[in-house]
Amino acid sequence: INNVKYDKGLFDAHKTGTPLDGLFSIDGGVPKATNWMVVGDPGVGKSTVTLDVISNAQKNGSKVLFISAEMNQVDLYLYVKRYPKFGDLNIFFPQEMDENDNPKEVLEGILNQGWDIVLIDSFVELQEIIREECHLTRNSSEKYLLDLMYKQNLGQNDTKSLTSFLNIQQVNKGGTFVGSNKLKHMTTGMMEIRFVDENTQAERYVVFSKNRRGHVGKQMYFDLAAKGNVTYDTARFKKTEELKELKKKEQKKIKDSSKDFDALFGLNNTEEDKD
Repeated sequence: INNVKYDKGLFDAHKTGTPLDGLFSIDGGVPKATNWMVVGDPGVGKSTVTLDVISNAQKNGSKVLFISAEMNQVDLYLYVKRYPKFGDLNIFFPQEMDENDNPKEVLEGILNQGWDIVLIDSFVELQEIIREECHLTRNSSEKYLLDLMYKQNLGQNDTKSLTSFLNIQQVNKGGTFVGSNKLKHMTTGMMEIRFVDENTQAERYVVFSKNRRGHVGKQMYFDLAAKGNVTYDTARFKKTEELKELKKKEQKKIKDSSKDFDALFGLNNTEEDKD
């Protein structure tokens, strides 16, 4: 690995200008050539948050694409009325292809134009369209999509863009990610969008349960009430992180005090304490 050399530009990130940049990666932003799974509770705002992400990335100069395998143009029209910037996105509606179109050829042609970030909503619906129209098995259609994403990660398109993918994915009734092991292993990060309480649905937050490029376990609360943008409670986030740091310091003090007590009375430290 020490002898491998990469173009420095590979490690640049696409900025969204939102607090989520700091959660996606330590450097801030959506890293190039990465793949993200987005899961969450029904109706929590998975589509809205991710559309907001790519819209803001586009505003900052990134070339983005939305593949809407679930919503048609009428559905999206309601989103655009509330979030006008969504109307400026490049959008591909797989459901609206002609019956004689080959979805694999159409999809490959669109992706080969070269994109910085592609949002797929949802991965499983796009997979099902390809499976049915091309008469493939579920495993074969998933493998096809994963191979296609990997080629785009490597810049095998007309503009040599190192494409990153945000894939909204379904979860089971217990809220667990649905997907093969190959799909999980290819994922750079797992972005979860959750209700604090599913009964009241009053509060929502974003958290990464897996992230090879950034932080995990940090909850960023957000609100969909405002028109035009998703708003994030950065003050609450800062306060929560400060409290976590204080708790860690207190725990360290307690551990250090315990060691001092043991040393004072000549008690033997455990192997764990010695470490």
